[in-house]
Amino acid sequence: MVRVKICGITNAADALAAIDAGANLLGFNFYERSPRHIDEAEAAKIRRQLPKKIEAVGIFVNAPPADVANVCKSLRLDAAQLHGDESPQTVAEIARSHTVWKAFRVEPDFRLETLDEYPGASAFLFDAAHTGQYGGTGRTTDWDVARRAAVGHRIILAGGLNVENVAAAVRIVRPYAVDVASGVESKPGKKDHGRMLEFVQEVRRGERK
Repeated sequence: MVRVKICGITNAADALAAIDAGANLLGFNFYERSPRHIDEAEAAKIRRQLPKKIEAVGIFVNAPPADVANVCKSLRLDAAQLHGDESPQTVAEIARSHTVWKAFRVEPDFRLETLDEYPGASAFLFDAAHTGQYGGTGRTTDWDVARRAAVGHRIILAGGLNVENVAAAVRIVRPYAVDVASGVESKPGKKDHGRMLEFVQEVRRGERK
């Protein structure tokens, strides 16, 4: 089953609605420049309300490894998603104590061999490439590159996914998981509860084809 991650959760109402819609994972963005930024105290309040079956993921951009580890431990996060320019050494350091997902901004000429340089990562998130932005661009990732990567790696497909295209993305790429933020929002940081439900339904429809 393709797992569904709703990213950029900023309030408890959206978190619970995402769970009701069928999401498996919720993402909390600790990157201060993101319009979906949440502070640790607020994330902790939401975290305490989540059922055990729901996994919580922290999003970090070029944060010091010690800071990432501290937040993961404090909030009992299930994974740290590193969405910046973190080196293989940084990923390996954090992976010694926490599950790490390494994100890449993927263009058509992305070298799949790059993934082998990050043995510490348990999964790789493919996002759309956009200069100066670390995710949340609403742009579509190159699905062909993701499809080829998914043959031998655990790939989380992000970038420009929405109700209209996610079934096709699942059918073509066959990823481990899909990740959506702006595609199910009424405005940055505020989720559209109806679109979250439609999104999950479309993921399941794509699986059946």
